[in-house]
Amino acid sequence: MKVLVTVKRVIDPYVKVRVKSDGTGVETANVKMAMNPFCEIAVEQAVRMKEAGIVTEIVAVSVGVPQCQETLRTAMAMGADRGILVETTAEVQPLGVAKLVKAIIDKEQPKLVIMGKQAIDDDSNQCGQMVSALLGWPQSAFTSAIAVNGDSADVTREIDGGLEKLTIKLPAVVTTDLRLNEPRYVTLPNIMKAKKKPLEVIKPEALGVDVAPRLKTLKVEEPPKRSAGVKVADVAELVAKLKNEARVI
Repeated sequence: MKVLVTVKRVIDPYVKVRVKSDGTGVETANVKMAMNPFCEIAVEQAVRMKEAGIVTEIVAVSVGVPQCQETLRTAMAMGADRGILVETTAEVQPLGVAKLVKAIIDKEQPKLVIMGKQAIDDDSNQCGQMVSALLGWPQSAFTSAIAVNGDSADVTREIDGGLEKLTIKLPAVVTTDLRLNEPRYVTLPNIMKAKKKPLEVIKPEALGVDVAPRLKTLKVEEPPKRSAGVKVADVAELVAKLKNEARVI
């Protein structure tokens, strides 16, 4: 069974994000980048399924600037067999990414697509659902467990009320939640091996997809700084502050 996994290059989660002075976005120049944590979970799940003998090939796909090749090499160092980069310097929004991923899926014909549930930079949480809708495939979002049984998969989803267990037919789209697994550390020998694995670079035009933005960002600004906490003498003063200052009661 072939599995397609999507990976995104984002600002390292341990780096403090700074807003540009003109308010048009966040500063990415000379900032450490890394693979989106939810995408790491997706790659790890595919690799574990391959180690279990369920998966025969893992194809990692990314959309973005040429530096995304580094992210794909990381995915291949984790265990992906090859990578595909849809290279573009334009801002690609969730719908554009979903259309590009669909075009790759039409070409590769995987039986399962595993995606991170969201990216930590824009937090859109849309691509997996959009890919499923464009393909007309079953989907399992926020997945914390998956077991493939022939032409179907038993999945457990994280929902507001607890856990939901479903059986979906393959091919299908699955998006990963935090509790699905813990990604492995990439070893130096695997990093060296990943350099020799095939990586294909194509343009959106070659896939016949228009990635022009449909949304416009008006302004990006930092959240207001939290004020220092204060001590209150009694319950009456606490209630007064909650009512008159915080305005929550």
